[in-house]
Amino acid sequence: MASRNLNKVMLIGNLTREPDMRFTPQGNAVASFVVATNREWVTQGEKKQSVNFHNVVAWNKLAEICGQLLKKGTKVYVEGRLQTRDWVGDDGHKRYKTEVVIDDMIILTPKGASSSSDDSDDSESGMDSEDTEESKDTSSSDEEINLDDIDLDSLEDLDGNVDEE
Repeated sequence: MASRNLNKVMLIGNLTREPDMRFTPQGNAVASFVVATNREWVTQGEKKQSVNFHNVVAWNKLAEICGQLLKKGTKVYVEGRLQTRDWVGDDGHKRYKTEVVIDDMIILTPKGASSSSDDSDDSESGMDSEDTEESKDTSSSDEEINLDDIDLDSLEDLDGNVDEE
């Protein structure tokens, strides 16, 4: 009987900073960023909250798209797999880093909404009740972006170098 394995991660959260774009010596694009997810619960009548920070990595075409379209505060859905890397630090100790290597990304922040105006917003919509009618109108036109339809040649040239660890 064959055993089954599954390594799948799905996250919805907000970027804590701009994506870091680099290129490998072979020319492959790599984008890394952090997605924060919030959790709320009630225990003994007291509302509690916690936040988790997830290291996310995108490669090649998806990395270039993430580098161009994602900004600090953007609400995103990412899907991929967990991967743990290890290396020996300068102090001789073995270090580990677990990352979510994504193969899909959907931007959930509505077009025209100020994604970085309130980075601590934990609401589901990511919009305050004081938003203007104009910004509310843009949220009704949510459209999914098909990453395969984006012409990368029309995007700005990306440059950078991979920092060796």
